[in-house]
Amino acid sequence: MNQNIYDDPDFFAGYSRLARSRLGLAGAPEWPSLRTMVGDVSGRRVVDLGCGYGWFCRWAAAEGAAAVLGIDVSARMLARAAEEPHERITYRREDLEAFELPAASFDLAYSSLTLHYLVGLDRMLGVVRRALVDGGLFVCSVEHPTITAPSRPGFVELPDGRTVWPLDDYLVEGPRVTDWLAEGVVKQHRTIGTYVDLLGAAGFSLTRLVEWGPNEQDLAAHPEWAAEVRRPAFLLLAANAV
Repeated sequence: MNQNIYDDPDFFAGYSRLARSRLGLAGAPEWPSLRTMVGDVSGRRVVDLGCGYGWFCRWAAAEGAAAVLGIDVSARMLARAAEEPHERITYRREDLEAFELPAASFDLAYSSLTLHYLVGLDRMLGVVRRALVDGGLFVCSVEHPTITAPSRPGFVELPDGRTVWPLDDYLVEGPRVTDWLAEGVVKQHRTIGTYVDLLGAAGFSLTRLVEWGPNEQDLAAHPEWAAEVRRPAFLLLAANAV
């Protein structure tokens, strides 16, 4: 079972205060880009892998998805999601390291900021590919590898006053332990190339890759995002089942 950090009381309390927790998709700066990658969901069967509070599930249902399944390992997250039920949404508590899905049962699979917690990502992608119809779409986001690679979080000030993001051991893949909202949070660092290769090995054809950072319009509306220009915060991927 992967680390269920979201059921840690301290972590959950901190996560609940984040903008994306309070505001939903509107509080996720990368959502407009993901929305474009997802496209029209009307009439589609959707699975959200690591659904959290259920924000994407409710959005998909409101946009006309035929049925939505939200899966998460966290009981606390699913309890929050269940506070806003919808007749076309089903929530299920499962570990994405060991779950199964029926073959050819979905048209769209979606995952937001979840895959970098999984050790057995190759297995998970295989399950997702089998669960999608041929030509089905998989859209996901992860913390950008320049975020997961550093051994020291945050910017470091150099003697000349400049600040840099400490990119350490980028090519050394594996677990990274950080103190983010709680002590001892474990994330799996992978290079961009590894994400692309794993998708290909699972039977996906990559159609889009976005290294997300704020544009001028984003910065005008959210000047507090200025630091995100220094390095991409998120890696967004879209791929078709082939």
